[in-house]
Formats: sequence, C-alpha cells, structure tokens
Amino acid sequence: MRHVLVTGGAGFIGSHFVKRIIRAEDVARVTVLDALTYAGHTENLGTTFLSEKLRFVHGDIRDAAVVNSLMASGTTAVVHFAAESHVDRSYGAADAFLSTNVLGTQVLVDAAHRHGVEKFVHVSTDEVYGPLPEGTATEGSPLRPSVPYAVSKAAGDLVALGAHQTLGLPLCVTRSSNNYGPHQYPEKIIPLFVTRLLRGMPVTLHDRGQHVRNWLHVEDNCAGIEAVLRDGTSGEVYNLGGGTDLSNTELTGHLLNICGATWDAVTYIPDRPANDVRYSIDSSKAGDQLGYRPDRCLEDGLAETVAWYRRNPDRWAPLTAGGLRPALPSACPVSAPLEGCHAR
Repeated sequence: MRHVLVTGGAGFIGSHFVKRIIRAEDVARVTVLDALTYAGHTENLGTTFLSEKLRFVHGDIRDAAVVNSLMASGTTAVVHFAAESHVDRSYGAADAFLSTNVLGTQVLVDAAHRHGVEKFVHVSTDEVYGPLPEGTATEGSPLRPSVPYAVSKAAGDLVALGAHQTLGLPLCVTRSSNNYGPHQYPEKIIPLFVTRLLRGMPVTLHDRGQHVRNWLHVEDNCAGIEAVLRDGTSGEVYNLGGGTDLSNTELTGHLLNICGATWDAVTYIPDRPANDVRYSIDSSKAGDQLGYRPDRCLEDGLAETVAWYRRNPDRWAPLTAGGLRPALPSACPVSAPLEGCHAR
C-alpha cells in the first residue's frame, strides 16, 4: 500500500484506524487530513502522532487545492472517514452535513481518479438502510434513510460508487453499525452516559428506551476496514456489524452496572423526530469473502471503555463542561496546511 491518506484521521474511528495501519510493514507513510472540528483532536492519535511515518495536515476535504496536492504527493490508497456524523446535530444543520458528506466526498474521488489512486475505501453507516422493524439489511437492500445525517451519508455512498462506475476508480464502501470504544467524543450515547454517570449526574432515554442498535467495538470495525482496504473487490459494499443487538434500555442497564449507578439516575424524555426504532445489518458477505469476525464481546468492550473514561478525565471533562477543543500542537501550524508536520 506504501502511502495511505486517511481523512478524518484525528476523529474517533479514524484515529484508531491510523494507529492500526501505521504498524503495517507494507505502509511507508500515513497522511492524516483532518479539519479538527469539535470532535477531532490530535490527542486521539496518542504517541502515533510522533511516528516518523505519520504526516498530519490540517485541512478540509472540501478544499480541492489541499486534496489535490495530497493525492499528487504519492498517495496510493485512501480511507475516507471524514464526516459530520451526529444525528441530533443534523436536524438543525443539514446543509453542513450535505456539504461535508456529499461535496467533500466528490472532491476526494475526483482527485483520487485524477492521480491514479490504487484503492479508495469510503466509510459509511448502517443508518443509510433506514429503520427495519424486522429482518436485516444486506448490501443489496434499498437505501431508505430517514434522518438528515443518514440522508447525507447515503448520498455520499452514491457519489463514491458512481465514481467507480463512471471513472473506474478502484473503490469499496463499508457500512458499519454503532461504534463504541475509548476516546469517543461525549455526544454519542455511550460516552455521554458514561461521562455523566461517573460525575453522579442523571442520564435521559428517549421515549421508553425501546430503540435497538447493533454495537461494534471500534477496533473490530477498523480490522474490517483494513480487510476491505487490502482484499475488498472494487465496486463492492461490505457491511461490518457487531455481535450484539441491544435496546437503549438494555444498554443503559449495562452502563449503570459498570459505573456503579442505579436506575434512579435515569429519566425519560419525549422521543426526537424520526428516531429510527431499529437498525440491523447482515455482515456475512464480509465474513465469507474477507474473513471478517468481530472479536470483542460487548461486556468486555464496555468495561474497557468505561475504564478509559475513568482514567482520563482530563481528556473529556473540559469538553463536557463546554471547554474549547485542544489546540493544534505548536509544531503543526494551521497557516501552512500543505506543509504537514511531524511532532518530535
């Protein structure tokens, strides 16, 4: 693979992937392109940020000049994580979601084609299939997104797959279920509940907590994405799901137990608009073709995740208190996005 460009590589899933792929012997360089919006932090990369193999570029995937420069600098593979991803935020800012998730993807695939990138992996979500009261979605199921976030991701998927069809770009799409794990920004349900419960604060469940999601540890998702990067067939979509479906009430019970809290900490609030009751995907294609198997059981994964938040209050407490995101390291000036940097 030689040189891998990872968009959104300072975000939650992207940073876990960077730390994984940079250890590969056939990877000589990893370039991270990240706009460092509210949920992106270079701290997520940990000591990997110091690696001689890592180049960090502060920039936006919608900036065609920046993207073109990076593609022209020897990029052989792209893994595209960068996205606006929070459902609640998408209700009031659909334009931002469409701009990043659709137009940003178009900028990337155009540049990748122009410079002969050998493999492009577009990372997406099971939410593009929409709610499934019963059954499971396969890669051939229709896209029926219902919330603005999912609509923007479905449109981005079509942009990516269209680039394969019309331009011949060697590209795959992955669609994963709900990810969880260490250093996730505290707006999604697991880190939000954990950071509140650890401070003795209440948590809220929509409606009766009946909404069902499939849970996938971030490391298992990254293993699946790497398998698709290496061996996925161009033009194909691969679902990457976890092994456990839980209602939000069941999930809350696990978190209360691990955090040492009781149901007195839980209150119920009216449901949000178009809150999909259930998602479910069939991952057998990735299993049969690529050997994909999630390794982590939910109980161990949740315990590990809560332990991380217990040990690292300095990483999340300022965020939950409304503090500013950590600044870029001084060695990586924002004013020179094409220069990249190595923190030494």
